[in-house]
Parts: sequence; structure tokens; C-alpha cells
Amino acid sequence: YAIDLEIGERAPQLARQRILADVRDGARVAGCFASFRPEIVFHAAALKHVPMVEENPGEGVMTNVFGTRNVADAACASGVALMVMISTDKAVNPASVMGATKRAAEAWCQALDLDRDGPTRFVTVRFGNVLGSTGSVVPLFQRQLARGGPLTVTHKAVKRYFMTVREAVELVLQASAMSARRHEGGKIYVLDMGEPVLIADLARQLIRLAGLRPDDDIKIVYTGLRAWEKLNEELFHESEELMPTTHPQIRLASPRAAAKEQLVRGLDALDRAVHGDGRTGGSRAAVVAALAALVPEFRADDGLPADRPDTVAPPAPARHR
Repeated sequence: YAIDLEIGERAPQLARQRILADVRDGARVAGCFASFRPEIVFHAAALKHVPMVEENPGEGVMTNVFGTRNVADAACASGVALMVMISTDKAVNPASVMGATKRAAEAWCQALDLDRDGPTRFVTVRFGNVLGSTGSVVPLFQRQLARGGPLTVTHKAVKRYFMTVREAVELVLQASAMSARRHEGGKIYVLDMGEPVLIADLARQLIRLAGLRPDDDIKIVYTGLRAWEKLNEELFHESEELMPTTHPQIRLASPRAAAKEQLVRGLDALDRAVHGDGRTGGSRAAVVAALAALVPEFRADDGLPADRPDTVAPPAPARHR
């Protein structure tokens, strides 16, 4: 609604159509692609809140992994020229379920790009935290400030990469344009966000900007690093060879995707783990184990109960128009 309203105000002459659909509904996605036959697709749909995906891994898998596969497969089937997948630095040596699901999605898009049987190019763009986006730390700190504190930080040394919405969008578009000019099969575009920021320093700066004194007027409380969090995020895997591009803030990382046939087997096993016996969702342990088999660098030691049932519902009955 908000996107349509903004486009209508800024470019009322632009032809557009609003479509409500779920990337987890493969038939619906395929039907939309077949009807509109887009030339370029930007795939940004994802569950990105790390703690929530950690507690509900099957849901994260269904959206981030199988939702991406649905979009990518529909892009191939309808002859899309370019699909751009938005990924995250958390996909590098993932410590969280969310990061592992995004890495699995990267691998599928890389495998399709390397397959080269069809006309569709796949580009993955990886970056860190976007300031002001849903669930980001700045709005959280602002809410805590409005309540009089304290501001909560997991660890004194924790650092993250940050960029603005404008920077993220402009660099995604730049990477897309670059991919149209050169064939770098399966490679990932990584956006340079400068030096990572200490979250504790960010908290202090926001307190000062509010005209208050850190630790005196507003306390900062350290809650402890959770098992699925890292002190420092990484932009590249050690096996990803880096290459420069014509843009100073964009680099290329070479592919390390598994063969498509191997990924298909891993995705089939993951699907079975998510859906369990078909009546109830699979156990958390089964989902995490299947995801770890698909993403070997995933460190799946998160301290949550292994026998906890996931919240994935069984398949819904067919709906009639």
C-alpha cells in the first residue's frame, strides 16, 4: 500500500499494478510471472529477524529458501533476463538459522546462474544492516530512549556494518547494471560499507543526540551475546576470491556453489524435515540438521531445545475460487 501510494504521488503517469502474493505459494508466483513476463526481478522478500527465525526455523526455511526457489524457478520459466537476489552478510559462515537460510538461497541462485541453460541471469547482492529498516537497532534504541532507557546491547565489543536505505538501493541498482555488461557466472556482488560500527558507540551517540548523558541520564545494559550471534559479521567467505569492479564500493566474490543436482537432493531433504509427517510441522532438530547438511559451514549450536516442535503448519487444503 505504501509503495503504491508513493509511486502514485511521485510518478502518476507510470503504469503499475499491485499484486498480493506469497513467495511460498509456488503456483501463484509462477502464474504472476507467466502473466506479466517481467524483464528484471528484484527479490527482497525474506524473514530477516534473527531471533524469531531462530525460534521458528521451518518458517524461515519456507520463506527464505523455498520462497527464493519459487521466484528463481518462475524467473527461468518465464524468460526473465535478470533476477537480483538481496542477501546479507549473515550468510557468510552463518551462526544463525536466518543466515543459513540466506546462504542456501544464494547457493540456489548461483547454481542456476552457472547452469546457463536458459536466458536468465542471476545476481546476488550481499550487504549488512540498513539503517531505519524494519527491526533494525536504531528504532529499537529510539523506543528505549523514549521510555527513559536503558538501552540494551548484547556485548561491549559487538560490531555491525551499516548503510542507509538510499545507499543500499543505489548500490543494488549499480550491481544490476554491471551484471548486464559482463558475465560473471555465479558471482556475488558485495557492497563495501566501510568500517563496522560498535553498537555500544551507536547507543551512546543516540543518547547524546537526544541531549542526554550516556550512563548518567540513560544507562546502557549489556544483555549477553546470544548463541546465534557473532561479535563481528563477515562480508566474504575465506574461499570466495575477491575481484574489483568499476565501482569503488562494489566487489565481486567468486562462486562456491554446490552442483545443482546436489542442491536439489539437499532441498528435498530439507522439505521433508520441515513438513514432518504431513500432519504437523517437523521438529526443530530435524529442520536445523537438514539445513546444516545443506550449508556445511552453518554452526547450528544455538542452545534452544532440540526436540522443540517448529511452528510450520501442515499444508493447507486446496482453496476454491
